[in-house]
Parts: sequence; structure tokens; C-alpha cells
Amino acid sequence: MFMGEYHHNVDDKGRMIVPSRFREGLGASFVITRGMDQCLFIYPMDEWKRLEKKLKSLPFTKKDARAFTRFFFSGAAECELDKQGRISIPSTLRRYAGLTKECVVIGVSARVEVWSKERWDEYFEESQESFSEIAENIVDFDF
Repeated sequence: MFMGEYHHNVDDKGRMIVPSRFREGLGASFVITRGMDQCLFIYPMDEWKRLEKKLKSLPFTKKDARAFTRFFFSGAAECELDKQGRISIPSTLRRYAGLTKECVVIGVSARVEVWSKERWDEYFEESQESFSEIAENIVDFDF
């Protein structure tokens, strides 16, 4: 399980240090792709395969299903950590997420998300204000 918030930088070559607490859970090879809310999702390979199976079961006759799978899979790239614990984020994904320098890496249960610091700050500020309301609206959600 991934959890926590870490602040890192993307260097001029598009490399980012993966927090040491996430490295073992990601394994030797993992997948990075476009996520929701203009962030990036990183999945360990076993989780990616489960997700891929679910997405394959979507009806390709439905326009929204085709659009979602195209969006999700076309941005996907298999990654490995280098000796310094960094990943190289493809330029298309950096542009999508607005990653230029400072970024925030968060653990979200079965995946890791990478946000530009500016977008994360905006998202967090907006979500923080409505957290209680969001929790109330989730069906069968009980602390």
C-alpha cells in the first residue's frame, strides 16, 4: 500500500527521484500514465495488469469506454528505476501534468500519483474545503 506525501524535483532531463518508501512496492518494472485531474498515475506491474483486465472488459461499442481506454493506454509507458532511484518521465506525460520543476508525489493505496506542486496545492485547497461534504456523499463510507 502506498501512502504519504513527498516533495521532489524533476530535473532538466525529465528525471524524478521516486520516494524510497515507494520503491519496493513498485518493484523492478512499473507503468506510468495519464491520471485524472492532470496528474500522473504510477502502477506496480501486478496492479497494472488487474486494471488492464478491467479496462479490456469495457464495451468497445460505447464511445466513452473507447475514449477512456485510448486516453489511458496511449500515455502509458513502462519504467524502471535507475541506480539513483529515479525514473525518466516521458515528455508527453510531463506536459500533460505540467511538470516543470517542483512536484508532489503521493501514495494513494494501490497507486502513486505525481502532481506539479502548483496543481497539487490548488487541488488540495479546493478539496480540503469540501472534504466533509465529499465523505458524506460517498455511499457506504464509514470511519
